[in-house]
Amino acid sequence: MASSGPTILVAEDSAEQRSLYVAILAAAGYRVLEASDGEEAVATVRRERPDLVLMDVTMPRTSGWNAVRALKEDPETMDVPIIVVTGLVGSWDRDASIAAGADEHLAKPVSPPQLLKEVRKFLPR
Repeated sequence: MASSGPTILVAEDSAEQRSLYVAILAAAGYRVLEASDGEEAVATVRRERPDLVLMDVTMPRTSGWNAVRALKEDPETMDVPIIVVTGLVGSWDRDASIAAGADEHLAKPVSPPQLLKEVRKFLPR
């Protein structure tokens, strides 16, 4: 979606969930990229250098946690903030997200105002 605002990658295997996040973010003025699995997310971040990544955990090919680890270990992408957005809601899951290198962990379902509030912590307007 075309926009001149900051760029956000939405990495989510559920097309319905991904479309919802894209609509919310685009309406708020962000440029939004999409990935449907962890490998695609890593490749897109390396190619496009988004300003922020929203990363699901349970995805095909490479899990979100492995994708976060790969991005945070790469000197070229380690500074890109990553918010894990997942249905895994236990304290262990939050700890695993942070241990992988995520900057924040949000439990699904995420309301549009909550999503934008968290995004704006990393991308102030």
